[in-house]
Amino acid sequence: MSVDAGEEMGLIDDARAGRLTEEMKIVAEAEGKTPEFILRGIASGRIVIPRSPYRYTRSVGIGKGLRTKVNASIGTSSDIVDVEMEVAKARTAEANGADTLMELSTGGDFLEIRRRVIEATTLSVGSVPLYQAFIEAIRKYGAGVDMPEDDLFRATEEQAKLGTNFMAIHTGINSICIERLRRQGGRFGGVCSRGGAFMIGWMLHNQKENPLYREFDYLLEILKEHEVTLSLGNGLRAGAVHDSTDRGQIQELIINSELADRAHAAGVQTIVEGPGHIPIDEIEANVLVMKRMTDEKPFYMLGPLVTDIAPGYDHIVAAIGASLSSAYGADFICYVTPAEHLALPDVEDVRMGTITARIAAHIGDMIKNNDRQKDLDMGRARRDMLWEKQFQLAIDPETAKLIRADRTPSDAEVCTMCGDFCALKIIKENIDLAR
Repeated sequence: MSVDAGEEMGLIDDARAGRLTEEMKIVAEAEGKTPEFILRGIASGRIVIPRSPYRYTRSVGIGKGLRTKVNASIGTSSDIVDVEMEVAKARTAEANGADTLMELSTGGDFLEIRRRVIEATTLSVGSVPLYQAFIEAIRKYGAGVDMPEDDLFRATEEQAKLGTNFMAIHTGINSICIERLRRQGGRFGGVCSRGGAFMIGWMLHNQKENPLYREFDYLLEILKEHEVTLSLGNGLRAGAVHDSTDRGQIQELIINSELADRAHAAGVQTIVEGPGHIPIDEIEANVLVMKRMTDEKPFYMLGPLVTDIAPGYDHIVAAIGASLSSAYGADFICYVTPAEHLALPDVEDVRMGTITARIAAHIGDMIKNNDRQKDLDMGRARRDMLWEKQFQLAIDPETAKLIRADRTPSDAEVCTMCGDFCALKIIKENIDLAR
């Protein structure tokens, strides 16, 4: 896409006017939908296609009726600032099938790191401008609570001009939310969101309302001018399963649902983010409430992590939660890597997190969208022992090939699990059960 920065016409404006854009046509073909279906979804706010006037981005649709999308998050920390590694992570995420990327650096030169990452990928890239504003304030003034309010909006515009496609912005944390947390007697796991913690600290220290909430219309002007998709951040998501679906989380959702309506009315594409640590028996309720309260706007599920006692395996924990979330109606899931809660992810963690999340998304789509053709094709390929076909259908074909090559069978038709006693071969030699 190439337009002049600052134009007032956005994708929602096009959809409302009935104008089919190239992005709508690309997404329609990729999803097996009509362009008119995509247009109606954008006009209603139930589908978004993140884009930017400043860079080419591979068009991807997120929302109702579409395949569940996977986001991979990367970024430096205050301990590890390795720009080349972040570029490698971005390329690894794209190569392994991530649909979008979030660049969440909290160490180093924020704008230079994001510029390098954006240059390395064609994926839509997201960010959290609040991180930049608060950490720059710590560097300049010695404390994030001394951040000038205008720095939040300055960081948002600076990152937008780099070609950032979507932004997680913590608009829903306000004084009512903080009071809800106090009245319920606190939390078992505290606040796990960096953005949420930064903003709560600033509000309490300065005795002021969240500027992103108070000046929401000004924020929308910036996002509309630079065609940035707004992802309404979930700063009060639970960081422990015992805090799931509590008053603070639900109060923030109420605020964000109202703000989502205002953003869509202003022509800003909008996603609503969901909670992080949730036991299995609360996932369906969370998706239902989120969808009802936001009029089916795209729902971005962060995880969810369904138990707190599996460090090192949280990619698996999140895949269990994400598969159910997708099945119940979540549109967009954020991967979790094996390093979650332990360390900054490396390139291999990114690869594993991306593939695991893609598996979860597909499992959910089998239910939500009745998307089972590849599983049918794989069943037949396994029945007929068509190994190359199986590799073609696999989510991670290279790993499947390596495992088989490492333990090569004496009979190339079978595998070394059963060898001479392969059930499929025995049946094939005695009866035709093909369908």
